[in-house]
Amino acid sequence: MPAQYHLSPQFMLLSNSTQFSPLFYLTSFPGLEAIKHWIFIPFFLMYLVAISGNCFILIIIKTNPHLHTPMYYLLSFLALTDLGLSVSTLPTTMGVFWFNSHGIYFVACQIQMFCIHSFSFMESSVLLVMSFDRFVAICHPLRYLVIINDQRVVRAGLIVIFRGPVALVPIVLLLKAFPYCGPQVLSHSFCLHQEVIHLACTDTTFNNLYGLTLVVFTVMLDLVLIALSYGVILHTVARLASQEEQHRAFQTCTSHLCAVLVFFVPMVGLSLVHRFGKHAPPAVHLLMANVYLFVPPMLNPIIYSIKTKEIRHAISKLLGLRKAGAES
Repeated sequence: MPAQYHLSPQFMLLSNSTQFSPLFYLTSFPGLEAIKHWIFIPFFLMYLVAISGNCFILIIIKTNPHLHTPMYYLLSFLALTDLGLSVSTLPTTMGVFWFNSHGIYFVACQIQMFCIHSFSFMESSVLLVMSFDRFVAICHPLRYLVIINDQRVVRAGLIVIFRGPVALVPIVLLLKAFPYCGPQVLSHSFCLHQEVIHLACTDTTFNNLYGLTLVVFTVMLDLVLIALSYGVILHTVARLASQEEQHRAFQTCTSHLCAVLVFFVPMVGLSLVHRFGKHAPPAVHLLMANVYLFVPPMLNPIIYSIKTKEIRHAISKLLGLRKAGAES
């Protein structure tokens, strides 16, 4: 156990009495416990922007019939996954930073890590489907309405919903069979499989290999396919006659490309730190995990509100109606 964590006698007593339901100790920022209430303020603002922004995107799409198209249905899926990711971490993060509640029972930790990783895999899948949508829109515009229709979007949505959670069930359930020795300290204010598995007092080769295989054949495969689709898109855009046509064609991809970078760069960084940066300072692990979980849900609604013309027009229309209502 790291020396910088001082566990209370109540936590030690409770953890020793829960042999069959281990109690994990969630942490904030080591050495900054005295000002953790102030540290939570930027976290609270990120939660506020993420939850309100994604809800606003969903309301805009729901209340504007001209946005009831496959592209915006996929954007709705993205907003829902971002909401799920934010809500999954909110209870324990608020508990640690605001209410000084650090203990979490294994079952609650298990549920939280399942939700966090499930919504992460869902977001990766949504971004892949959105890249295919942009690929068809730019490379095969005359066949877009035939290839991308509501029925296929619903099928893709079902695959997105079930692919990650179903694949996660075995390794999350298997964690319950492992013994955990004494009070276990996690380095975040939430539970991640990569951390919990390292605290087990037994051989965890299967979980490590299964988890690595799962990441490679879901997230990394999604990233490769997205890169390939953008390679074809760039090739197609480069063949257009004028720079104005090239700019107009690629402009339809900028929002999605920003969302891809915002999601995958922190995720790849976090995976590399957990796999190869065991001797890295704790601040590096904390920074990468927090950026990975908090930044994409916060930035995605901002990106789409600024970069997508139809969303901007819908927001302007909504604000105009409110202004007119206030003047009357």
